Amino acid sequence: MIILKNYVDGKLTAPLKGNFIDVFRPAFGDVFAQVPDSSSEDIELAVKSAQKAFPVWSNTPVQQRSNLMLRLADLMERDLEKLAEAECTDTGKPLSITRSVDIPRAIANIRFFATAILHFSSEAHATDNLAINYTLRQPLGIVACISPWNLPLYLFTWKIAPALAAGNCVIGKPSEITPYTAYLFSELCIEAGFPAGVLNIVHGSGAQIGATLVSHDAISAVSFTGGTSTGASIAKEVAPKFKKLSLELGGKNPTIVFDDCDFEHTVKEVVRASFSNQGQICLCGSRLLIQNGIYEKFKQAFIAEVKQLKVGNPFDEQTKVGALVSSQHLNKVLSYIELAKKEGGILLCGGEQLFPEGDIKNGYYLQPTVFEGLSQDCRTNQEEIFGPVVTLTPFETEEEALLMANSTNYGLAASVWTNHIQRAHNIAHKLQSGIVWINCWMLRDLRTPFGGVKNSGVGREGGWEALRFFTETKNVCVKL
Repeated sequence: MIILKNYVDGKLTAPLKGNFIDVFRPAFGDVFAQVPDSSSEDIELAVKSAQKAFPVWSNTPVQQRSNLMLRLADLMERDLEKLAEAECTDTGKPLSITRSVDIPRAIANIRFFATAILHFSSEAHATDNLAINYTLRQPLGIVACISPWNLPLYLFTWKIAPALAAGNCVIGKPSEITPYTAYLFSELCIEAGFPAGVLNIVHGSGAQIGATLVSHDAISAVSFTGGTSTGASIAKEVAPKFKKLSLELGGKNPTIVFDDCDFEHTVKEVVRASFSNQGQICLCGSRLLIQNGIYEKFKQAFIAEVKQLKVGNPFDEQTKVGALVSSQHLNKVLSYIELAKKEGGILLCGGEQLFPEGDIKNGYYLQPTVFEGLSQDCRTNQEEIFGPVVTLTPFETEEEALLMANSTNYGLAASVWTNHIQRAHNIAHKLQSGIVWINCWMLRDLRTPFGGVKNSGVGREGGWEALRFFTETKNVCVKL
């Protein structure tokens, strides 16, 4: 049994009340660790530690902050395999994915913002011959970064890296469902030599310490990634206090496939976009809109490709689809499969929970599932399922495809598959989405703004957008 600890004031500490939460291995269905079930008292300690550290950290030369973060990234690189195995254990996703995507991206997040802060500039404006105006971007103070369970270290570092680089002190709250790599990360922060209180990681439930954290008067900004309903609750708490707020929330993303697409490439990439991380990525394409001319051909090729995906032990190098993150989440996804059937959906493949033999017999496995025959306004096509479940729907014209694509309350990401360049730009312009991929999916550049519209969130992460969010802009006017 692994006993995880909080990282407060530069030290690994047990929760003050001595309470812990069991952490399960999704692939095996058993408890492998315990994580602190922290309380408001633990948050208070973290706040005091951050308050003490902020005056020094905010005035630390940018190059020193950058060097420290780069040192941390080097240590993560050294321990890549250890971190990848921990992420696989904690989430149930294939080790091949954590080794090639999750941990490398977490390292890239730290390195990117460690160097970006060196080039973060401001503006100066000459007002005729009367004055010079210049802009300062100063750290906010103590900020809260709350990350989800689906991409634990990947998204945790995506938030804390720009905050730290900009000179803020951070109180991070990882998901209590997948806390292992955040704990290992805190050990690396100590080894890297981070000053006490600059980064604090407090584990526990969202209802308990998450709510305490976002409502604390010492917190200047909140960055949250997670469910839309939780985001709405945070907004209700934070908005009246006029704190800065960034919300990256859910998605119900359309994948629009036109007759003139590169057929074989599109089929393979759309399968990847549908079922990566067991469909547990807010960017996954869960609504496949396929033009009539190739609908039947595409359907058959897509299903054939889906049936080739190996579901099983995530530590097996051949596995493409691992376990869902928890038994509760598995039951939620299964309930949507039953709902789709009741709504008239035709099950094309999958739809069943899997019970493998051997030591993974109690894991949370589900067949990749494909439906057709559902209306665009049914719950299955309107609500975020966040699992390996997709729907296929034919369309005739661009206008019809756009109408269906924009029909939900979400607007995070979309992908368009066509060799017609004018059509691609036209569709991208009209999609109600914060991100549009054309003939690709999940091809990311960390300099670009990331976020959604409608119920998919508020604000943008990434690049200069993140550094601007974690700083306060001040104009200084000097009369000549």
